[in-house]
Amino acid sequence: MPRVYDNIINKLRFSRSADIEASIMLSVIIPTEGVEQTAVATLAALVPGAAAGVIKEVLLVDGTRNGVIERVADVAGCRFVGFEGSSQGAALAAGALQARAPWLMFLPAGAVLETGWIEETSQFIQAVATSGRDRAAVFRYARSPYADTGFRDMLRGVARKLVGPLGDQGLLIAREHYDRIGGYPPQARRSEAQLLRRLGRSSRTMLRSRIVMVG
Repeated sequence: MPRVYDNIINKLRFSRSADIEASIMLSVIIPTEGVEQTAVATLAALVPGAAAGVIKEVLLVDGTRNGVIERVADVAGCRFVGFEGSSQGAALAAGALQARAPWLMFLPAGAVLETGWIEETSQFIQAVATSGRDRAAVFRYARSPYADTGFRDMLRGVARKLVGPLGDQGLLIAREHYDRIGGYPPQARRSEAQLLRRLGRSSRTMLRSRIVMVG
């Protein structure tokens, strides 16, 4: 196995920290599409969250059956979830079904959360618990400075301004809230957009923390 996993396997072991309340713990769900490099990039960015005790588990969801992500999950100490189907919605729904923490964080493979996300997500979860109101959150999208800007990127930038956040901005949501609104529809096209639409602006928060796609 590549040595890039050496630090990950030692740090991505999900034990509860004494100063983190159980209600703050997250299941992080990452659909991978069988690609090793993007999965590892996202896992590496999650190491501080595991060390802080915020992350209970990471689930790598894959339906390609090529064995790559199953090996990555085994080395990194994550849970591997295989599923039937090829849609993003089916992958997200399969991961959510297996998740065990009271809060779910959905991230696309290749997404890197910038410094500060741990404190902000913890504060958001505590605020939701205090208010008693259902709220979910997405991260602020930031394009990688190393990425080439193509026509598709321009279209997605326009879409963010017109219709709001897209699926590549991740999602932070309480498990009970996710179940109440029906979760990701496995067979639907654009299931991420459908779920964000069901949440609506009134129950959706844009976090200050940025999410950068590196692959």
